[in-house]
This record gives sequence, structure tokens and C-alpha cells, in this order.
Amino acid sequence: MANIRYNPHGQKGKISYSSDIVSGIVVLSLQETEGIELVPSRSRGIKICFEKEGIFADISVIAHYGYNVPELAYAIQQTVKQMVESMTKFKIAKIDVHIQSVVFPPAPAAPAEENQNQEARA
Repeated sequence: MANIRYNPHGQKGKISYSSDIVSGIVVLSLQETEGIELVPSRSRGIKICFEKEGIFADISVIAHYGYNVPELAYAIQQTVKQMVESMTKFKIAKIDVHIQSVVFPPAPAAPAEENQNQEARA
């Protein structure tokens, strides 16, 4: 676990952020974004790298059918940037967004199937 230290204005004492804290903030921002789901994996599709230029984030998500993919990616970038920078005072250098797949809504039941179900109940 990497610890990043932040000491504003040369004050005594230190504030330490682990990479898990930043990943948690990214997860919160993704949960607030409509039209996506997190990738079902241990890392939730999030990779965070702390560099001299700032934080580099690599985010993979699943999109819902009917949403504009470029608009989703832009919304993810803006939300993650705003939340991480406001909650930690770190700067975001780059956010790469990968749409892994698209989730389609369940197909409605066909009228023939509904008639068969009603006849079976009677």
C-alpha cells in the first residue's frame, strides 16, 4: 500500500492518503454517474497511479444501452476529477475510460408467451 503525504503550507503534522482512499473516492464518483455499472472484479476496474505530474487513473466500466458512450466517458472524467481534487487536494493528470461492454435491457415477453402463461393459470 502506497502512502502519499500532503503537507499544506508547511504546517506541522502530516496528512497521509493511501491509494485505497483515492480508489474509494473514484468508486463513489462512479456510483453517482448515471448509465454505467462497475466492472465486477476485485479491483472494480480501477487502476490508480501516483506520479510527479499528478494522479493517473485507468477506469473500466459497463455502459447501459441507450446512453451516448462519448458523453458517458466525458461525464466519468469530469466527475472523478472534481471529486478527487476536491476531497484530497491532489491533481488529476489523466483519466482513461474504457467501456468494457454494454448491458441491454431484458426483452419484453412476447404476446404469445403471455397467452400461454394465462392459459396455464386457468
